[in-house]
Amino acid sequence: MGLEIFWSGFGRLSPDVFPKCAQDKTTPTFVARFIFLASVCGSIMSGLLSRATTDSRFQLAATAVVSGGIVAAGLLSYQRLSQEKRVSKLKESIPDPSEERPVQKLTSLGAIPPPDKEDLRTEALARRAQAGDFDDELILEQLARNRVFLTPEGLDKLRNSFVIVVGCGGVGSHATAAFARSGVSKLRLIDFDQVTLSSLNRHAVATLADVGLPKVQCLQKRLRAIAPWVKFDLRLEKFDGNSAEPLLAPWGENGQKPDFVVDAIDNIDTKVALLKYCHDHQIPVISAMGAGCKSDPTRIIVGDISTTTDDGLSRATRRRLKLQGVTNGIPAVYSTERTAEGKAQLLPLAEEEFQKGTVGDLGVLPDFRVRILPVLGTMPAIFGLTVANHVILKITGYPCDYVESKGSGKTFDSVFSIVQANEERLVRAEPGAPVDVAVGLRITLSVADVNFLIEEMYRGRSAISSLPTGLFLMRWRKPQGSILQTTGEGEDQQKWTTLRMSDLVCMTKKEAKLHEQQVLKEGKSPEELYDAETLKRVEERIAEIKEYEKYR
Repeated sequence: MGLEIFWSGFGRLSPDVFPKCAQDKTTPTFVARFIFLASVCGSIMSGLLSRATTDSRFQLAATAVVSGGIVAAGLLSYQRLSQEKRVSKLKESIPDPSEERPVQKLTSLGAIPPPDKEDLRTEALARRAQAGDFDDELILEQLARNRVFLTPEGLDKLRNSFVIVVGCGGVGSHATAAFARSGVSKLRLIDFDQVTLSSLNRHAVATLADVGLPKVQCLQKRLRAIAPWVKFDLRLEKFDGNSAEPLLAPWGENGQKPDFVVDAIDNIDTKVALLKYCHDHQIPVISAMGAGCKSDPTRIIVGDISTTTDDGLSRATRRRLKLQGVTNGIPAVYSTERTAEGKAQLLPLAEEEFQKGTVGDLGVLPDFRVRILPVLGTMPAIFGLTVANHVILKITGYPCDYVESKGSGKTFDSVFSIVQANEERLVRAEPGAPVDVAVGLRITLSVADVNFLIEEMYRGRSAISSLPTGLFLMRWRKPQGSILQTTGEGEDQQKWTTLRMSDLVCMTKKEAKLHEQQVLKEGKSPEELYDAETLKRVEERIAEIKEYEKYR
């Protein structure tokens, strides 16, 4: 009862009663009231106690105890009232369910900002167009120049086509924009990433307002305003070998298979998985190689992947595909521009990052590039438009006669036959070997492996002299023990040797003949024949080949 009377009186106090506190504009009313009340209560208690006793020490102690209690009660009350005020503000910020407010759509990357009036108008127009409520004459007028160029029949093929773009960054966004503008009616976009501020220098349609938005949604949002009749199938996913089948599946209800797949990926593992799947399932595909560190547009060409040169991404992709049995048949857009002094290079990683621990943790995803690759914004656009141009010509059947890329022109069948013959001679030379021991003997390599070793690992040159002509493959060291392996008996018997790619070294015909005589027949070691520089060069190549053998 006493506390109720206390708080009732406390609430009725006003700044007029305590003018000194009220004069300080920074002092909250509650605090001013509390200070005044504490001093009043202290005076009252002091008066009461003075009447009860004349002991001054007792009066001081009692006054201190009572005043301390009042201060503690006041502080706790202030904290409680402050908390209630914050909770009240929080509750007020929560919208009433009955109120009509724009709802934010959710994706796996978070909420999408509510659309503005222009976005709502574009979405409404796109819904009408895809439902058939859009005059076809308007579409034909918008595509009039393409219709004249490709012929009406060619444009019809393009409008009925289904194209998949894997990777919607600099290259993929420009290709997608070209498809939508040119008349492709069904586009499936596959990318797990978001638009970033640093990607605006090369993205085809992204704006500052799109930063943080998934790339696939950004493309749909912007391209609907250009071609509202285009149907989009957005896949906010990372492509890999396990997801290939559903991501490259036919389109919707009609089961239309993709007319073309665009590889605009800059990760080697993912790139190889996509190209291998398309090659094995006979899905038309074109691969865009590295646009990073390139600046010469006159060096960009379209050619078979087997002829790609002077590009790290294409070289690594080509090697991995060859190890999986894919040597050609995939068109690629690549640059023949070579690196030189003063030109952009892959940026080194800061030393402090190495000191922190595993630098692989800095990547967006495992096995993704960690270091920054400089990119001139114009080059991905040229790559992407070149890719789109090729796809459009192929779908419509328009004649396309590219300048042929210079290939190696070398036949590797003869080199393969020589490797086979050398293995047969080694098997017959084994102690106690029967006369027909080499009959039916096979080796574990293929013509593609021979091609890979000479062209990719040894760069088309002898490891001994660096000469580029008359190349052979020869075992580097004499085998220890028997190299013959067998299984089964009689007609079911199978024979092969333990030969691996890392056992062979590229050399000229004369070098191979001398090496065979002194190493394989006389038993000398390579260290007895070659200088330290040659030995180091060969061992480095062998170590590199062993790394690639892991992918076989």
